[in-house]
Amino acid sequence: MSFADLIAETINSLTSNKVRSGLTILGIVVGIASVIAMVAIGEGSKASIESSIQAAGSNMLTISPSAGGQIGAGARSFGTSVDSLTREDAEALSGLELVGDVAPSSSGQAQLVAGEANSSTTVYGVTPEYATVKGLTVTTGSFISTRDDEKNAQVVVLGATLAEDLFGEGVNPVGEKVRSGNMLLTVIGVLEEKGTSGFTNTDSAALIPLSTCQRYVTGSEYLSAITVTVTDEEQMDTAEATVEALLLQQHGIADVDSADFQIQNMTDMLSTIEDVTSTFTTLLAGIASISLLVGGIGIMNMMLTTVTERTREIGLRKAIGADSSAISAQFLTESVVLTLLGGGFGVLAGWGIGTLAAELLDYSAIITLDSVLLAAGVCAAIGIVFGYYPARRAAALSPIEALRYQ
Repeated sequence: MSFADLIAETINSLTSNKVRSGLTILGIVVGIASVIAMVAIGEGSKASIESSIQAAGSNMLTISPSAGGQIGAGARSFGTSVDSLTREDAEALSGLELVGDVAPSSSGQAQLVAGEANSSTTVYGVTPEYATVKGLTVTTGSFISTRDDEKNAQVVVLGATLAEDLFGEGVNPVGEKVRSGNMLLTVIGVLEEKGTSGFTNTDSAALIPLSTCQRYVTGSEYLSAITVTVTDEEQMDTAEATVEALLLQQHGIADVDSADFQIQNMTDMLSTIEDVTSTFTTLLAGIASISLLVGGIGIMNMMLTTVTERTREIGLRKAIGADSSAISAQFLTESVVLTLLGGGFGVLAGWGIGTLAAELLDYSAIITLDSVLLAAGVCAAIGIVFGYYPARRAAALSPIEALRYQ
């Protein structure tokens, strides 16, 4: 039998019982669609996280307090939290060769009230360098100045979302007053909408001078973090080691394992998140592939039924000269065609489900060529694996017994 005859015979066989073929294909469609959708959502979330981290700046080092064992001379501990970083540390870091801008910051939660509107938000105490380091742009008014920080000025720069929540859409709040506890803050600027950058969302945050934050919000001279930019991105590891050595010296700590701070390298963080999201995507695809197994069992069930129904046809073909390999090839082809059809529709359905889910989660679903090729390969493999036994059973039939079958 030629290849064209084999395909024609397969199409004729599958279309002779459309409902049964359709239901069998549906099992594969569900399986492939689940895998494609899960991979697309996983890849989309991975790209979204990577984008937000890169938007925050890939040449940044973020230093934050950490309980690393024995607390050094300059540290103060409250349970598991540690206060160890000071403005003196930030000033010392600014003198390092590979370090560019240094942005010390402090943060706390506060309730901001403007007229009858109020919002619970994170208040960041910052210096002018914070805008440069975080890539912030002021759309209206101005940012925190050195003079504001020196004079403990009660001024505030609002994130775009927070400004809208407090004053309404399209209203310029510069010059307006916002109350937070005993502070009456004057709005001096509104930030351009930026979205989430790393683990910070400045759109819904309020920025005030660092000295004001330490005096009125946190009541502490210690910092929440110091963010520095590295002038040469190729030397991130060297810069990190230099920063670590300086801070250990500043805090009088000899053993690095006892450091009362931790340094986050954005490049390392990006790599870690890539590994985590890849593992998560693989896990989702693995769970979804269980439905593929169910679909494969459906293929085998249909092919066994088909072999039984066409026993006399098999006997007749063998009686007129068809060999076992031709009979086996025919049923294997039918099985593979069923799974490939299911795979094609499954890819389309998976793309639709992934796009819809990503739309609801506010990021793009990404369907890669690799996932489509993998789906096609898996379909072919399922067709061969689950069609092998029925095909072998058909090929092993005795022509005499097959012709006697009722």
